[in-house]
Amino acid sequence: MRRRKFISILGAAALPIAARAQPPQKSHRIALVHSGIPADKLTEAAGPFWVRRFYEELRGFGYAEGANLIVDRFSAEGRSDRFAAVAEAVVKSNPDVIVSNFNALIKLLMKATTTLPIVGLTGEPLSDGLVSNLAHPGGNLTGASISAGVAMGAKRLQYLKEAAPTAAKIGYVYGSRAEEKRSGVTLWAKILPEVNEPQLRSAFAEMTEERIQAALISETGSFLANRALIVELAAQHRLPMIYPYRDFVEQGGLMAYAPDLGELAKRMASDVHQIFNGTKPGDIPFFLPTKFDLVINLKTVKSLGLTIPPTLLDFASEVIE
Repeated sequence: MRRRKFISILGAAALPIAARAQPPQKSHRIALVHSGIPADKLTEAAGPFWVRRFYEELRGFGYAEGANLIVDRFSAEGRSDRFAAVAEAVVKSNPDVIVSNFNALIKLLMKATTTLPIVGLTGEPLSDGLVSNLAHPGGNLTGASISAGVAMGAKRLQYLKEAAPTAAKIGYVYGSRAEEKRSGVTLWAKILPEVNEPQLRSAFAEMTEERIQAALISETGSFLANRALIVELAAQHRLPMIYPYRDFVEQGGLMAYAPDLGELAKRMASDVHQIFNGTKPGDIPFFLPTKFDLVINLKTVKSLGLTIPPTLLDFASEVIE
């Protein structure tokens, strides 16, 4: 793996090294909740990138599972009809802090409790009504957002077109099925009623029938939970794809353009640390991404017979070889 640019691991919320090195004496309990990733995969060894980094950053603040940190793991397994039951179970477990992803799930957690602190990895927090003020969220929620607005989707489309310049019909697996013209290409979008293996296999088969020449995929956590299958299907159908998380590229996907999830995980760990030490979540500013990574898998580039422009390779934060 070759780094193209140095990415700082120091965030604005970082504490002095001496302060971070002091192991807290009191044991704390967190509930780690995910909309799609199975509960037994929400670990430092098996979790998605942001989960692994979150545990790592917590250790930097002196918290270690099995020592002074208890982690209860919950998952809706990609089923939105399970969100309410999961939220109820989480609240009943009475953790010191709830750590969760996905706006719809976080809303149900906020409905289930107005007192337990919640640290969220969210989509757009303001327009979706999670908070009314980023600097002072109020209530029992703070966290970090993966959203950079509509510009993020436009950037992904731009980089995908640079990687696959002959693609004139591009698929987007998430929204309601429709076709629209944008940037000289036809966008064909499809919603999946449930993100599971049969639905994904059907979607890729349909994209082949529709002669889709490249594709994007939603940021939804259920897609992340199925990243191995999605990357396998993209290879099987020889479909160039750009993804919303680096995890897909680590799995063998072509490329990803995403907020620096290490930065967001660091901020979330800092939020948890502050809450453990008595700060109210509503007094901790909600964090928006400031760094963005383009990650490219050269092995997949070669297998698809693509030629990545040197300017795009030079721009990449990381190239996996």
